[in-house]
Amino acid sequence: MDKILIEGGAPLRGTVRVSGAKNAALPVVAAALLAEGDHVVRNVPDLADVRTMGRLLGHAGCTFERVAGSPAAVVVRTPRSVNPEAPYELVRTMRASVLVLGPMLSRWGRARVSLPGGCAIGARPIDQHLKALTALGAELTLAHGYVEGRVPRGRLRGTTFTFDKETVTGTENVMMAAALAEGRTVLENCAREPEVGDLAAALVRMGAHIEGAGTQRIVIDGVDSLSGLDHDVIPDRIEAGTFLVVGALPRNEVTVAGALPDHMEALVEKLRLAGATVEEVPGGIRVAGPDRPRPVDVRTAPFPGFPTDMQAQMMVLLALADGSSVIKETVFENRFMHVLELERLGAEIAVDGKVAVVKGVPALSGAPVMASDLRASAALVLAGLAAQGTTEVRRVYHLDRGYERIEAKLEPLGARIRRVTA
Repeated sequence: MDKILIEGGAPLRGTVRVSGAKNAALPVVAAALLAEGDHVVRNVPDLADVRTMGRLLGHAGCTFERVAGSPAAVVVRTPRSVNPEAPYELVRTMRASVLVLGPMLSRWGRARVSLPGGCAIGARPIDQHLKALTALGAELTLAHGYVEGRVPRGRLRGTTFTFDKETVTGTENVMMAAALAEGRTVLENCAREPEVGDLAAALVRMGAHIEGAGTQRIVIDGVDSLSGLDHDVIPDRIEAGTFLVVGALPRNEVTVAGALPDHMEALVEKLRLAGATVEEVPGGIRVAGPDRPRPVDVRTAPFPGFPTDMQAQMMVLLALADGSSVIKETVFENRFMHVLELERLGAEIAVDGKVAVVKGVPALSGAPVMASDLRASAALVLAGLAAQGTTEVRRVYHLDRGYERIEAKLEPLGARIRRVTA
């Protein structure tokens, strides 16, 4: 099992390039199920979750092939008919596997998809997916850990549906299903994340009629069929945000090439309040850290609020602040598991339910730590970069689900970091 060793304390300077967004690539690749033929998706990161989606499509009968080049691309070949099933062995490692449910039901009128797994950061139910697909005319049952569905009338029918709460994968799943439904579908209280808008753009290029993506109201006029997919995935705003926090650490200066300012306003605002200098540059964002950060209060929220996927990384910066900060987590109920590991590095953090009070310390010190989930693992890497001495981050398979060889991107900045295979 791999681990990452970091000799911290070195100032980091230079430029790092962001990969394509995992959370945009996964639904776009799943959308290849909606049309027969060859589909090309570019700027797709080479990550464990993407490979899992490839195996999932392969199980269904598609071919999934990565093509060398820049930006990296995958080609999906979808046959006329498939095996509309997503087995537990594949779905258990990645919650986004549920994104095949909507396309399978919409195109073939049946599906059998295992209930999803993923990081242990709290309950992430798919009840909103199921309610909306039922409103479109699907008959769904839960049996033996699987969602089994069929469309008794042969084709989904347009409807009006209001999500009880904002859900990114729910919005995406239903939007894909509605693209081939009969008539108009109006979705209210939709997620507004950039990844939803990127999927909508890909679907429109396939021939779908979609308006309002990026707002809370999306209107889809169903079409009889869609054509081949050809799409460039947007840059990963969470990877970009992670590198922005690297630049905001004391005495660092990093340019994040590919970062889109419109996708990062909430994070940039907090970094500036913490004392970092942040400026837009051609093709990206440059950030320089202060001698010591200022304390800042943070409340996570769906886009355009502060992203929950940046909470752990921001906590590392605030652990070094000159004063106390308050972080309130409103999205997931179990997303402070990284706190105990940060405390092993010398951080002073008190947690009460969904609130963490971070009392800044002058410095962190290296120690062995263990990752509990994807973003927590990134936070531990950042803490190791800032700490004095050696940090050993274990269970980095979590990290590899969302970051494409992060050590290879950090090393040119001056980081003393390497991966060790046990």
